[in-house]
Amino acid sequence: MRKSQIVETPRGPVEIPTGLLIGGEWVDAENRKQFEVFNPSTGLAFVSIADASPKDAVRALDAADSAQESWGKTSSRHRSTILRRIADGLREHASSLSWIISAELGKPVREAEGEVEGSAQIFDFLADQVTQQRGSYSTPPNGGFRIITTHEPIGPSYLVTPWNFPLLMSARKVGAALAAGCSVILKPAAQTPTTSQLFGHIMMEAGVPEGVANVIPTSSASEQSSKLMADPRLRKVSFTGSTQVGSHLLKLAAPNVIATSMELGGNGPFIVLEGADIKKAAEDAVIAKYRNAGQVCVAANRIIVEKSIEEEFTARFVAAVNELKVGPAHDPSVDIGPLASESQVCDVRELVEQAVAEGAELISEVTVSEDSGYFYPPQVLAGASREFRIASEEIFGPVAVVYSAENAEDAIQFANATEYGLVGYIYSEDVGMALKCAEELKTGIVAINRPVVAEPSAPFGGIKASGLGKEGGEGGIREFQNEKYIALAL
Repeated sequence: MRKSQIVETPRGPVEIPTGLLIGGEWVDAENRKQFEVFNPSTGLAFVSIADASPKDAVRALDAADSAQESWGKTSSRHRSTILRRIADGLREHASSLSWIISAELGKPVREAEGEVEGSAQIFDFLADQVTQQRGSYSTPPNGGFRIITTHEPIGPSYLVTPWNFPLLMSARKVGAALAAGCSVILKPAAQTPTTSQLFGHIMMEAGVPEGVANVIPTSSASEQSSKLMADPRLRKVSFTGSTQVGSHLLKLAAPNVIATSMELGGNGPFIVLEGADIKKAAEDAVIAKYRNAGQVCVAANRIIVEKSIEEEFTARFVAAVNELKVGPAHDPSVDIGPLASESQVCDVRELVEQAVAEGAELISEVTVSEDSGYFYPPQVLAGASREFRIASEEIFGPVAVVYSAENAEDAIQFANATEYGLVGYIYSEDVGMALKCAEELKTGIVAINRPVVAEPSAPFGGIKASGLGKEGGEGGIREFQNEKYIALAL
């Protein structure tokens, strides 16, 4: 592994590639610039990574475009074999990957280990799925000819991933694109590029051909995206991040009619109805809200409880939150690590302070004893109005707000009163009522009596301002393919 840095960890030394992966080689940025990656648990830098310029982005597109035709013509069996090797490689390097995720993001190491295994399972699923793709052959109603449909790779794809799941989001996008026969340019978030560097090394070890997978971290994402998306050779953009940035990328995609997939913001309602298993609902709400310190697009942003059970649910929920342990991410006993950055702490604190100033009440008791790093305690607010800013914005931090609803109809009305539509959670022992509410929720995903929705074989994506397209499931590979219709004369 060339252009690398040895990082000492509690699990032993980890060699991190520090260059840009372009055309199968680790190379310097053309301007020789680097940027530092910080550990949120300490606030200190622990590695420096090459900082790709717009010229480097074009070099990566040159490589991806040159590799596209040959990769697109490989057999599905060959692609399946390589995807399986990547899954094996992720598991082989699981210890290093999980520590690096914790180090650069602040995710508790137990959650980081789950992210690595979940990423490997994505490649397992895609390795099976890619060999099962089928076209069609049919006769039109009026006869006279035959309709044949098939699918072809869409072409070089630009994959922009967020910092909150640096490996899982890369696995979803890269895995589906490679399975479809597309070459890729992966741009990780500037806060968490180190995981993608290791991921790039694993892909090379697995036999991904030169130029098919390129990794170009940068501290100037806007400049890089503008340069690449102005090039007609780029045929697909898949982005996960804020709705504001996603909307900007859609505008950049328009002139060249670049295909897009957008997984954007959320304001997830967690609805607890009368007759629900309150103990389970309270325990699951902790998972749905505080996983990854609440920095999850499918986090339970608004906890909406029918008035008749609000007091009991809130007492159980707050008691569970008060048991959460906050501390450095590498500590296996920690439940809540630091937030990803100092700016993230400031944003969350501002939302909470404004809500309290307007009349909300802080009813949890967890405190933070750490005097360094980007820590923020898990909190619960009650008494917030539906008109408060905190009710309409994605919190993206370890703060839960409990709202009261008169009945199921009122809960659904409040749940849908948002520009977002990614996920909703419903808790009820009445299956008929739960299904009725699920059908009325304006979201792309609904979980009934379950706090986790991610699953490689299930479609993941939202509606409204939460995005376009799906990742995962049977249609995930199709997001990176064009359907071709052939009319065959007899």
